[in-house]
Amino acid sequence: MLLDIIAGARPNFMKISPIIAAIRKAASDGHDVSYRLIHTGQHYDKNMSDQFFEQLGIPLPDINLGVGSGTQAEQTAAIMIGYEKVIMERRPDLTIVVGDVTSTMACAISAKKLHVKVAHVEAGIRSGDITMPEEVNRLVTDSITDYFFTTSSYANENLERAGVQQERIFFVGNTMIDTLMANLDRLRKPAFWDQYGMESGKYLVMTLHRPSNVDDKDNLLSIIQTVMELAGEHKIVFPVHPRTRKNLDQTGFSDERLILTEPMGYLEFIYMVKNAKAVITDSGGITEEATVLGIPCMTMRNSTERPETCVVGTNELIGTDPKALIPAIEKLMSGNWKKGTIPEMWDGKAAERIINAFVTTLKPEPVYD
Repeated sequence: MLLDIIAGARPNFMKISPIIAAIRKAASDGHDVSYRLIHTGQHYDKNMSDQFFEQLGIPLPDINLGVGSGTQAEQTAAIMIGYEKVIMERRPDLTIVVGDVTSTMACAISAKKLHVKVAHVEAGIRSGDITMPEEVNRLVTDSITDYFFTTSSYANENLERAGVQQERIFFVGNTMIDTLMANLDRLRKPAFWDQYGMESGKYLVMTLHRPSNVDDKDNLLSIIQTVMELAGEHKIVFPVHPRTRKNLDQTGFSDERLILTEPMGYLEFIYMVKNAKAVITDSGGITEEATVLGIPCMTMRNSTERPETCVVGTNELIGTDPKALIPAIEKLMSGNWKKGTIPEMWDGKAAERIINAFVTTLKPEPVYD
């Protein structure tokens, strides 16, 4: 059984690493299972891609489509064309797509048009905000998926409401948390830790990349100024996403407590989150990591596809208005932030459950021309 694993952008890499490890383990146990790692090249900056392969022990891709940058439509088209050629040269028994990036949707479409079954890891999550490209990717991918692997009961309910039969839904947990737990003893201080005299619990981590927060430089400046005004003596570590850099530079803002960095490697970034007083972000994945690490998290979005991080975790959805940061940071600094717990099945064994389902239960039949 040949499985194609699709990786295209930074959020994918933490999710595929444990899947590859689980396939290798199953093969060593005598199961007839192998894989091809297909890197679409949707993210091509070394800090946004290659570091994650190196640090997480992900093997070099068997195939790199080298798509690079472009509009949503340009990337989607290039990925579909590239992956279609891969399938036509050698057809897999199953295509595994993860998350909700453009590569996820594009490769799912190419696979289904050539009658290859699709498994979606992190299926069923919904923000309800159709203006988000990721929401479109989720809806399209799940509309043609064969096997749905979910991270939460909320995702299960979303799929059931959409008419997906229960026998095609597998509640397995969160592969990104598999990666987190497998690497907790490997975390390492970034180079700037000693340079800036960092201390555990004495700084906040901030990540911003969504258009609602960063595309208007005045709004971006307002967010930063609000955080700096309320942070007291705490430093703010801000790894700057490429999307954010141009407008950030145009603000001309500087403060000795504001530490701007390039996007970090996985081991360094999780070290910073684990030792932070809190996280301010508009990333869904970081809310999951902060929840498992027990770190207070403020999400600057109006909706979330990961409600479990708010209901049982340490995350709070505060919206995109910079003024909403004021009561949130005041609550943090007064020591009144809520205590969270780890969501159900986020135990580091999600990938093992996924591959076990294929080698013992599902065993997709090969498709021939």
